Amino acid sequence: MKLIIKLIAGIILGIIVGLIGIEWLTRSLITFSDLFGQFIEFMIPLIILFFIASGVSKLGQGSGRLVGLTVGTAYTSTILAGIAAFFIATLIMPMVASERSAPEEGSALEGYIDLAIDPLMGVITALILAFTFGIAMAKLNSETLIRVFDEGKSVVELVIVKVIIPLLPFFIAGIFAELASEGTVFDTLRVFGVVLVVAIATHWAWIILQYTAAGLYIGRNPFSLLKTMLPAYFTGLGTMSSAATIPVTLRQSKQNNVREEVANFSVPLSATIHLSGSVITIVSCTVAVMAVLDGYTVPSFFEMLPVIAMLGIIMIAAPGVPGGAIMAAIGILGSMLGFTEAAIALMIALYMAQDSFGTAANVTGDGAIALFVDKFTSKFKG
Repeated sequence: MKLIIKLIAGIILGIIVGLIGIEWLTRSLITFSDLFGQFIEFMIPLIILFFIASGVSKLGQGSGRLVGLTVGTAYTSTILAGIAAFFIATLIMPMVASERSAPEEGSALEGYIDLAIDPLMGVITALILAFTFGIAMAKLNSETLIRVFDEGKSVVELVIVKVIIPLLPFFIAGIFAELASEGTVFDTLRVFGVVLVVAIATHWAWIILQYTAAGLYIGRNPFSLLKTMLPAYFTGLGTMSSAATIPVTLRQSKQNNVREEVANFSVPLSATIHLSGSVITIVSCTVAVMAVLDGYTVPSFFEMLPVIAMLGIIMIAAPGVPGGAIMAAIGILGSMLGFTEAAIALMIALYMAQDSFGTAANVTGDGAIALFVDKFTSKFKG
């Protein structure tokens, strides 16, 4: 919550600076945003490489049937959630954004420094490398390599927690100062207020759909199952971390009569790979940003489908810190949709504003995954 308050303060600061019209101050904030945006882009491949490789290397633990079934169910849920969010967002957001104002002519300001910080590798290269090493480490049980990637993950997570997250409010302030100087900031805020409501409503619709499907599959009342999982939802709302909510999700899943051995495996694994709530928010916000910013056109379903599929994979790189999912996802948004620093900054601001709701949807959905896996594997018991 402190981070959300700081981000809101950054937005307000940026708007005030942009509206006051002190050029050197506005350009200074824009300069910081430009440089910080380059640093974030530099870090993205490292986030993907170390977090995915470290996560995949742990998948070798447990039976192959449990791993495959949990991963497959979680990925299917995440992709379908993203598809549902896309159709809902494309119905609503273009109508909301259609009345926005055009930027004032000659109002665009630029930063003082134009510096490019090239990443060590491309996003797709990092992704392939991560899976190659992750799968190999799981098969070989290479303790040395696993320790190297785990320590690399710790280094990257330290940068996220100690550098990127604390400086995000200033990054956001620079973007909103630029929008205010162009005269489009209030239209942008109006659109973004709508998308947050749409994303949270879609979260709940998807949770209900997940438990309806699970209830039908196992022959139990879906609303009774969902009621049992509500403590996990509210814990996720408070912690903004799927990993930190695992103890509560695990306890509530067992209260839903999921066998202990299945719950003990599927819930912690789902916490790292099943991020349907996060993908719903990212897709909804992506459509909103493309609808509101000049130079973007909302993609068709078949253009967006590969992006959603990649988001489902890249979510494995989401670290257990607030905002980890969007940090992992912006590499895909940049490489596949051409998002600039301004678009990425707006995505971060939007995502962080509802991160707790996305996390709550993630962990509640983990309980539904456990129900599916428990019922399916019971057929092979004995």
